Amino acid sequence: MDLKIKGKIALVTGSTQGVGFSTAKKLCEEGVNVYINGRTESKVSTAVQKLKNKFPEVEIKGIVANLKDIQGCNYLISKIPHLDILINNLGVFEPKNFEDITENEWLDMFNINVMSGIRLSQHYLSNMIEQDWGRIIFISSESALQIPKEMIHYGMSKTAQISVARGIAELTKGTNVTSNSIILGPSKSEGVAQFMENLGKQNNQTFEEVEKDFFKNVRPTSLLQRFAQVEEDANMIVYIASALSSATNGAILRADGGVVQSAF
Repeated sequence: MDLKIKGKIALVTGSTQGVGFSTAKKLCEEGVNVYINGRTESKVSTAVQKLKNKFPEVEIKGIVANLKDIQGCNYLISKIPHLDILINNLGVFEPKNFEDITENEWLDMFNINVMSGIRLSQHYLSNMIEQDWGRIIFISSESALQIPKEMIHYGMSKTAQISVARGIAELTKGTNVTSNSIILGPSKSEGVAQFMENLGKQNNQTFEEVEKDFFKNVRPTSLLQRFAQVEEDANMIVYIASALSSATNGAILRADGGVVQSAF
């Protein structure tokens, strides 16, 4: 299927691996010119080269920038004069007892997961509206709706993303610009796969056995009953980034494997 975004320019934050990299790859498949972003030169260069080797016909650039503060965001903005598609994928999480989360940790979580997307959206939204086409997407999580007791600060940040995405959508009325959030469920990123494999070695279990236990005891509401492949997440993200999703605006889309027990 032609998603009708060939030649568009996209930025995927936090895209050197996992869902972000898979999304960038799928955008390249559609002929989109892509900016890769990460915190280290080695990871950004490696990701860019992988994509260039596979998609020599599209323009792929890397920007090393830590988006945890306004300085990092401004640096990235200075390197990208124009964007058609902004995918706010960058996110961190850390399991921690509520009583032990420090004020700085609350603020760091909010700055990285929420303010990075806000700062970039504030800059690029007006240009998108002026050209009467654009896509802004916030990659949220099932933790936005089912706040995990082991990392309440993470859940808070994911809920905030949904509110911001909807608010931005209100500013796009009557245009061909859209702003949406996408809720992802447990996914088999490199980090998750490595964690599960290490856990399996400690308990003398295979990955499949650890995965089965996880969905039985930790995410029992999952209908998928397995980790989603990052490519499955990227399918949803890239469709919403496409011209074919023009009637979807201000929405909360879900690719959560049915973890959230709601039809809405």
